[in-house]
Amino acid sequence: MANITVKNIPNDLYERLKDVAANNHRSLNNEIIVCIEKAVKSRRLDKEQSLDRIRKLRKLAKLPRLSEEQLRQIRDEGRL
Repeated sequence: MANITVKNIPNDLYERLKDVAANNHRSLNNEIIVCIEKAVKSRRLDKEQSLDRIRKLRKLAKLPRLSEEQLRQIRDEGRL
């Protein structure tokens, strides 16, 4: 197996990694491997699939469409 050396890890990140490793009953090394695997294996979202899913959810929710003016007002009120 290959080895990697990671330098200049911020102290707060190191402490959080140690805490997460302890909570998961893993060594720090194994926790880092799990984190790297999750990051590398994360799949990229397909834009069209995501938009299709949003449209279907919007239909199911039966929410009214907001006009540009309504969206602007919501944004200006700090709700968006």
